[in-house]
Amino acid sequence: MRKKIVAGNWKMNNTLQETENLLNELISKKPTESNAKIVVAPTFVNLQTAVTKTAGTGIIVCAQNAHQAENGAFTGEVSVGMLKSIGVQTVILGHSERRAYFGETNAILAQKVDTALKHNFTVIFCFGEELSDRESGNHFSLVESQIKEGLFHLAELDWKNIVLAYEPVWAIGTGITASSDQAQEMHAFIRTLLRTNVGNKIAEETSILYGGSVKPDNAVEIFSKPDVDGGLIGGAALKADDFIAIVNAMR
Repeated sequence: MRKKIVAGNWKMNNTLQETENLLNELISKKPTESNAKIVVAPTFVNLQTAVTKTAGTGIIVCAQNAHQAENGAFTGEVSVGMLKSIGVQTVILGHSERRAYFGETNAILAQKVDTALKHNFTVIFCFGEELSDRESGNHFSLVESQIKEGLFHLAELDWKNIVLAYEPVWAIGTGITASSDQAQEMHAFIRTLLRTNVGNKIAEETSILYGGSVKPDNAVEIFSKPDVDGGLIGGAALKADDFIAIVNAMR
């Protein structure tokens, strides 16, 4: 059975005190039983605090990125080994902002994935199209190339540590809303892509999250779609009540 996951990507937000306050709220308000695994991704400097504060709560702490090298002269970067040493074993790779603003290519991301898996990390692997790609009808082929070039070199056993996250970049913070049917259409395409290229077992067992501006008022509808296994949440993850409402929307 596929895991249901609601992951909050906090991006470059929250000081140490704000991180502690938000975590306290999440811990106090989270349901005692949930159909979804809860993941939070604070900024690097607050990860260790988050690991300590969430110990025993069932909340998983995730890094927003990691470098592909084990160590070396890469000023400002953070290695997978460093993350592991403070108790983090989940990482987001390939986020649309990393691709757009920091030049991360499919080839670089394939290396990052390999390094993370070598350390037994769970990887939330992101991909998705810009508005121009969708308007030109290129969105399916673009998503296919991002997944193939980033992940299809992996062995079958590696896939147990892969979670996919589809981000329609054109529907994030633009005022344009993607429908739940559009989300399902792409998720079904992705699952078929997996079935064709890496096998039915992996296709059925790999969780695919939706990262297109999920909010409390649309979460139930989006999560009701058969190929949507949860969400990668941005802005709504910074408000405890909104994030918990999204967690509770998972059935």
